[in-house]
This record gives sequence, structure tokens and C-alpha cells, in this order.
Amino acid sequence: MPDYVDDDAAARAESRWWRRLGSSFVSADSYGLVLLLVVATYVISVSMTETRAASIVLTVQLATVWLTLRTSQARRPVRLVADVVLCLAAVGVVVSLFAHKPGDQLGGIFTICCLLYLIAPFSIVRHLTIRREIDTETLLGAIAAYLLIGMFFAFAYKAAGEFGSVPFFGSAGPGSLSQDLFFSFVTMTTVGYGNLVPAANPGQTFAVLEAVIGQLFLVVAVGKIISSLPRRGERSGS
Repeated sequence: MPDYVDDDAAARAESRWWRRLGSSFVSADSYGLVLLLVVATYVISVSMTETRAASIVLTVQLATVWLTLRTSQARRPVRLVADVVLCLAAVGVVVSLFAHKPGDQLGGIFTICCLLYLIAPFSIVRHLTIRREIDTETLLGAIAAYLLIGMFFAFAYKAAGEFGSVPFFGSAGPGSLSQDLFFSFVTMTTVGYGNLVPAANPGQTFAVLEAVIGQLFLVVAVGKIISSLPRRGERSGS
């Protein structure tokens, strides 16, 4: 009889866990929705090749960063800095809708993208470190921060390519936003296919920095959270 009770309690706990996970992706106060917006930004970035894509991506970023700062309960100084950056980003969106010239203008837009994605992961990490409970929400936040770091470096590569005097990938050309995102996540996971390589600095330095940060974050932060998550027996109270 106790075995049946334990199995039933475990099944109910598992069901509640799946329901909480599902609700995380539709709640405005959960990192699940932030994660969905990050994925949406990536999909839009690799799907659109027009110059206007930068403006559309930046618009999605505004929503992503705003929601990230709200969910992570960012401090007031961080919010003030973010408000300034968000205002600059909004101006960049409006300007880019009427002028689509390569070079400094696009470089400025992608620099703003970098600033947005630099603020968001720091805010998430700070919030996760002060949370006493390690649960699914903590894991979703860590994954969102990890992906935001990858997006930050992708836009840093794009900005460097726009401002640089030589093609970012050398003989392979300046690279599209899709290629920059591909290169960023390949570098961060240290897969290193070698089909795209930065031709000069600061791209080479950024790549080394991203590989180190990506591995440290994955092993130290995400790995620690996963190992600390309650197991099925712990969730059921057995």
C-alpha cells in the first residue's frame, strides 16, 4: 500500500512540475517568456536578409531587454542606464527605417544591440545569485543568460565588421547577421568548425573571450544549477 501512495504522490508532483514549466513560457514574470523572445530574435535574425531586418531585430530586442529587467528585478541604476540605451535604440530604429546605408549607421545600430545584450545577462545573473530557491525558473534564467551572451558577441562581431576597414571574415567576406550568429554560438560552445574565422582584431580577441566566458558559464553556472535541482524523489517528498 505505501508503494502505491508513493507512486501516486510522485506522479502528482511530476504533473505539477510540467504544469509549472508550461506556465513559465506564458508568464510575464518568468524567464521562460524571456527565453522565447531570445529564440524569436535569433529566428528573425537568420530568416531576414534585408537591411530593414536590423530595425526589426532591434525592436524585438527592446521587448526582450525590457522584460528581462522586469523579470530579474534589476536595480534602479541599472534600469536608468537601460532606459537611456533603450531610448537610443528606439531612435536607431526610427532612423534606420528611413536611411539604409551601410557602414557607420549600421555599425551604430549593432553597437546598441551589443549594449542591450550586455545589460540583460548581468541582470539575470545577479537575480539568480540572490534567489534562495534553485528550481526550474533558475534553470530557465541561466539558459536565457547563456543565450544572451551568445547574442551579445554576435552583434559585437557585426558591429566590428561594419566599422572595420577589412572584411570581418577575410576572404569569406564581411558576413551576414546569420553568419555572425552561427559563428558566435559555434565559438561559445568551442565546436570550432573553422569555416568562418575572424581575419583581424578586435574580432579575434572577441572570439577568444567568448569561448572562455561561454565554457566557464556553462560549467560553473548552468552545471551547478542542474546538479542542484531537486530529483524526482525529492520533489515527491520521499
